[in-house]
Amino acid sequence: MIRYIVRRVLAAVPVLFGVLAVTFALARLIPGDPCTAMLGEKATPEVCARFNREKGLDKPIPVQFAIYARDVLRGDLGESLRFKRPVTQIMVERLPMTIELGLASMFIAVLVGVPAGILSAIRQNSLVDVLTMVGANVGVSMPVFWLGLMLAYVFALLLKETPFWLPPSGRLSAGVTPTPFYEAYGWNVTEGTATYRLLEFFANLYIFNAIITLDGEVLKDAIKHLILPSVALATIPMSIIARMTRSSMLEVLGRDYVRVARAKGLPEWRVILGHAFRNALLPVVTIVGLQLGTVFGGAVLTETIFGLAGVGRILFDAITARDYPIIQGFTLAVAVGYVLVNLLVDVSYTFLDPRIRYE
Repeated sequence: MIRYIVRRVLAAVPVLFGVLAVTFALARLIPGDPCTAMLGEKATPEVCARFNREKGLDKPIPVQFAIYARDVLRGDLGESLRFKRPVTQIMVERLPMTIELGLASMFIAVLVGVPAGILSAIRQNSLVDVLTMVGANVGVSMPVFWLGLMLAYVFALLLKETPFWLPPSGRLSAGVTPTPFYEAYGWNVTEGTATYRLLEFFANLYIFNAIITLDGEVLKDAIKHLILPSVALATIPMSIIARMTRSSMLEVLGRDYVRVARAKGLPEWRVILGHAFRNALLPVVTIVGLQLGTVFGGAVLTETIFGLAGVGRILFDAITARDYPIIQGFTLAVAVGYVLVNLLVDVSYTFLDPRIRYE
């Protein structure tokens, strides 16, 4: 197992290098340049020449890439051209929001999609099955931006005076300020160090931070703000997971060992969950892993609609401003996330199916 994981990690290195190279090239193929995009009318030839010289953009493209690749190997993702701050520092502030949104969305998608798929399979061709599959088809067909706007309109405007009101934007209400867990427990951490940034990253996961610090007010408020964007983002993966679960369960329910389990007089719930669902898990886990990557990609629209300061929002702004370091750094972070998710899915196969062994 350890050898397999090491091989997979080493195999991911050229993939990540390819992502780095392609992103580096595509960012520079976008029409326009950072100086003109950021300075507008003030971008005279003299000003842009000085700007490019200061930022190292006057060097040949291969030289720029070699310098950037060297810095990445050292853990330096560069400095934002627009904000004039290290990209790693901006990541510490922005990535937690996207991670929280993605995990919450997948939690909802799995929580609803898997039971819906199981119920649809054991009630095949019934009204429940038809309604579930119609709902899944509708869910797949609904654009995230439209659903997000509709949810915000209904729960933030129409239900404003009711207990069902939900905030349409932001991560926390005005006046609600979380205390980082390392401060709450009196840890002495030097600001600006790698340890400080790591702790700050986890502290910016507001739900995690609120649980660690036992701050019920922040926890309740953070969850309340996360409901609408999570539901909007979860709809498509939830529908796909439901359809895959149904398909996988239908295939397994016709197997001999399921009929034997029923013939032995086992309770139906044990036959369904202990025998059928357990053996139908592999394709379900695979699709969950794939949808997790899709969720992070769909966060761009969701974060923009709900005013969330995450990866999607800053990537959109960075592309508009031709902020190359942010585009490259955040794309690399998303690629690393994809690799880790795929690795976790592959490793989980050995626990779900003992017949699978990695040599």
